[in-house]
Amino acid sequence: MLTPLQPHLALLAALLGACVGSFLNVVAWRLPRQESIVRPRSHCPRCGTTLAWFDNLPVLSWLVLRGRCRHCGAAISGRYPAVELLCSGLFVAGLAAPGSSLPGAPALLVVVGGWLLISLLLPMVLIDLDQLWLPEPLCRWGVVCGIAITVAAGFSQGEGVGRELLLWHLLAASAGLLGFEATSAIGQKALGKPALGLGDAKLGALLGAWLGLTGLGLSVMLAVFGGALFGLIGLLSGRLKRGQPFPFGPYLAGGGLAVWCAGNGFWLQRFSDWLGWGAL
Repeated sequence: MLTPLQPHLALLAALLGACVGSFLNVVAWRLPRQESIVRPRSHCPRCGTTLAWFDNLPVLSWLVLRGRCRHCGAAISGRYPAVELLCSGLFVAGLAAPGSSLPGAPALLVVVGGWLLISLLLPMVLIDLDQLWLPEPLCRWGVVCGIAITVAAGFSQGEGVGRELLLWHLLAASAGLLGFEATSAIGQKALGKPALGLGDAKLGALLGAWLGLTGLGLSVMLAVFGGALFGLIGLLSGRLKRGQPFPFGPYLAGGGLAVWCAGNGFWLQRFSDWLGWGAL
């Protein structure tokens, strides 16, 4: 239950998340085009006019302008405010994350770590949806940041805890990378084409570095179920043709965020209920 202070924290987290989401929209647009993510300032992609600060307010500016550029009238995709709202909601959810993958870690470290994980995964999802490609720099830095957060969480509790936690997260990162690479290789032999892209393997390493072995396993299970459901609906509706590739990265990222925000225990219980393990 929220204390009198917590609604204020939630509001601050929501505002911060919306601002970060606005920046992540820029990252997702510019990174595939090999453009700087800081220069030039935000501008209309059609007329090139630099946007004033009051035209660049998350969600609000899009609503005031009715989804149109003030200068040339070009349509502004509704994805921009949608991403800002999503990031805002995830930042609020991150306040309540139990930190299952970082047991005993300071609460502030869990919150900041969760926000960093969200900020890494959201642009990767957007880029994968647009390009069927996961940018290696974000994957690489995601692994480095995950290990750094793990080190901070573990060694803040003593050298023994730090060494053990670091070892397990390094093993999980290796398992994510090698497991997906092996799956892709098996698919190549069985189907004549890779079952997964190498970017998915690097994303698996990132999730292992942040979530540990249990969290990685839960994330993969959620991703497989989500991807299978989407594929089935796509085939039945005719929107997806047999053999047509679709990005798996968003499902992995979504599974990872779901595990981080709700915790290992929550999803272990859900899978136990769904699969009937509790009756054994």
